[in-house]
Amino acid sequence: QVQLVESGGGLVQPGGSLRLSCAASGFTFDRISMSWYRQAPGKERELVADISSDGGRTNYADSMKGRVTISRDNAKNTVFLQMNSLKPEDTAVYYCKTRIGVDYWGQGTQVTVSS
Repeated sequence: QVQLVESGGGLVQPGGSLRLSCAASGFTFDRISMSWYRQAPGKERELVADISSDGGRTNYADSMKGRVTISRDNAKNTVFLQMNSLKPEDTAVYYCKTRIGVDYWGQGTQVTVSS
């Protein structure tokens, strides 16, 4: 079955960096695009970035453009989200998602940006 497991979240000071990882299994990873979403308290879940199956095309939401980089390692079935210059408003649960007929989500990883 499809499984997505995020890791790498935590508490970071404003201006800091984090690298999130999402380990995927249960499907042919190198044929499927992947996405990162986030959901802040009291807000709707929103797209952060997505990446094509071969990593050649990426797309970023305006909210974090210029501060995040999505990448993938198809040999390790893993997608990454490098986040820099983090702000308190980036505090959210970050989710990995893919669509194979239906949407599959990971359990999320908490990112808290606070001094």
